[in-house]
Amino acid sequence: MKRRTFDPEFKLEAVRLVAEGRRIAEVARDLAIRPDQLRAWKRQLEAQGALDVAPAGGSPEEELRRVKRELEVVRQERDFLKKAAAFFAKGSA
Repeated sequence: MKRRTFDPEFKLEAVRLVAEGRRIAEVARDLAIRPDQLRAWKRQLEAQGALDVAPAGGSPEEELRRVKRELEVVRQERDFLKKAAAFFAKGSA
């Protein structure tokens, strides 16, 4: 089984979601990562001083990156729900 790797930007944005008030378990589930992995990233970024929650209304480039990430999560959720619906529809027939 191949090990997944995450770029630093992904890690930072995942931790920012937690810093903005979302629960670690919720963010981890949404991003398909383990909660303990997210906690480790959070500790690491706090130790580096890289965790600064930028106020809403940052630069347009940051907003575009955030929206693209959110879109990817929504697409993954949609695809999962399609597969689940097909599975349960097949089972009830």
